[in-house]
Amino acid sequence: MYLTDVANAETLLRLVQSVPSPKAEPIKLWLAKVGYERIKEMADPEIAPNRSRELGKKHGRPAKWIEQRMLGQETRNKLTDYWKDHEVKERVEYAVLTNIIHEEWAGLSVKEHKSMEGLKTQNLRDHMSEAELIFTALAELSTRQIAESMDATGFDENKEAGKKGGGIAKKARQELEKKLAAKSSQPVWAKVN
Repeated sequence: MYLTDVANAETLLRLVQSVPSPKAEPIKLWLAKVGYERIKEMADPEIAPNRSRELGKKHGRPAKWIEQRMLGQETRNKLTDYWKDHEVKERVEYAVLTNIIHEEWAGLSVKEHKSMEGLKTQNLRDHMSEAELIFTALAELSTRQIAESMDATGFDENKEAGKKGGGIAKKARQELEKKLAAKSSQPVWAKVN
């Protein structure tokens, strides 16, 4: 057993700010720049989506994919806002419900999907094809609308809505696969662009 000091990211950044060494200066300048950018975004919320678009371009993503990713994020935010207002506990229950929706439409868990893509800590959605983003957004949109129609409250009712919403996206995915399979012998659900 050892006595160990630990710190979260915020504490580490505060420590860096207090280091009097010139070697810490580049990090301090970066922190000031990032802080300033966030302040500008609070004054003008349009800056954040534009920054996301630029980041996507730097990563070589086509404009269509970037817009789809941003639309998917908006759809996701509306779903989590609904959950927040309807007694779903953040973090753990959000993760479980997300996995239920994903498993329903994709036929595999988020963890299995990340493993299939060779991802460890990265965000799965940032590595999805355009079709995967669309199916995910359809599943989450459908889930929210079903939850609203039944006034789902709490984990169990939202779980039921999640299965139904994910099922709608699954049917759409299967229908697309059926149409594409006639022209291709390759598996298509994760390859559709």
